[in-house]
Amino acid sequence: MIIERDLAPRLERAARRWPVVTLTGPRQSGKTTLCRTVFAHHPHVSLEAPDTRAFASEDPRGFLTQFPLGAVVDEIQRVPDLLSYLQVMVDVDPTPGRWILTGSQNLTLLESVGQSLAGRTAVLHLLPLARSEIIRFRGHPEGLDEALIAGSYPAIFDRDLDPADWLSSYVATYIERDVRTVRSVGDLAAFQRFVQLCAGRTAQMVNYSSLAGDCGVTQPTAKAWLSILEAGFVVFRLPALRSTARKRLVKMPKLHFYDTGLVCWLLGIRSPDQLAAHPLRGPIFESWVVSEIAKHRANRGSAGTLSYYRDRNGAEVDLVVEGPERASLVEAKASATPSAALLAGARRVRGHIAESHESTETLCVYGGDAPQQRSDGLIVPWGQLHHPQTRDQLTR
Repeated sequence: MIIERDLAPRLERAARRWPVVTLTGPRQSGKTTLCRTVFAHHPHVSLEAPDTRAFASEDPRGFLTQFPLGAVVDEIQRVPDLLSYLQVMVDVDPTPGRWILTGSQNLTLLESVGQSLAGRTAVLHLLPLARSEIIRFRGHPEGLDEALIAGSYPAIFDRDLDPADWLSSYVATYIERDVRTVRSVGDLAAFQRFVQLCAGRTAQMVNYSSLAGDCGVTQPTAKAWLSILEAGFVVFRLPALRSTARKRLVKMPKLHFYDTGLVCWLLGIRSPDQLAAHPLRGPIFESWVVSEIAKHRANRGSAGTLSYYRDRNGAEVDLVVEGPERASLVEAKASATPSAALLAGARRVRGHIAESHESTETLCVYGGDAPQQRSDGLIVPWGQLHHPQTRDQLTR
């Protein structure tokens, strides 16, 4: 079942303005399917096939001249040298939308694109499915714990697969194919332990010393491996808010996974009942909320920054969404019962940052199903985070 992706309008607009559009994202996020849908009249070629890759590597000019009107080229990171030859062709004919490149992000892809196609390509990121996209599939999970375990990779919903079975294969493929090619990862078993340790630290501040010690590697290795996970769109580091005021703010970033299904699989959580009683249910839900907002903003191309706030006096809020003139303070609480206490952290932080923003609003995304508009903020059910009114508030 092919669904409409929220990124599609941005992708179409980019192709009307740029001679090259580069679409990156994790493996299995739906890049090829999206491009086949949006650019149905373009020729499609994948550099994953060994013979095609050999042709592109050995005779890049001959390979590209097969497509006088352009093409969709999948897995461009497999032949990064091709970008230099593409640059020459684009300079001769800069017609918008001729070339669409896709790639599973790695440590060198964006660097290669930046060097060869600077000023010639738009770069967009297709992240795993947002909730607004998941509900377009028949039989999508209705309950919170079911949704957290299922995660957000399209194949699980498209083919009605068991998340644990699919994610098991996904992790094995990711480690054995993508990570094996990175020179800084010599011990794949240790790297997999590292990924599992990261899952146990989702929604927590990054402590490189602790990660390195628990995994039995050095701190530089832990930092390098975390960068690999970021490059593959498995995790992202949410920076701490920077303030010009004289406040003693925590500076360490927080670690979040883009996909809570992967977190649950790595932690051995296989059922909603198991998740409901798990001590990390709260942090897993927090990562879901933060990643949902990050996905919405990536799909919309929103300006501004995402961060979190924590000071040395204990005031904290899970997410600060900053725009040009306003800021939204977002709390994530897995509790199913709405109460004034859900907004307590955001209320406290609001007083600290209000002076630096023209407008500051607070909301809490919680695990229940009844919205409440209170005098000091909005309490939003998790299942309504994707609704246009809420989404617009967080993507301006």
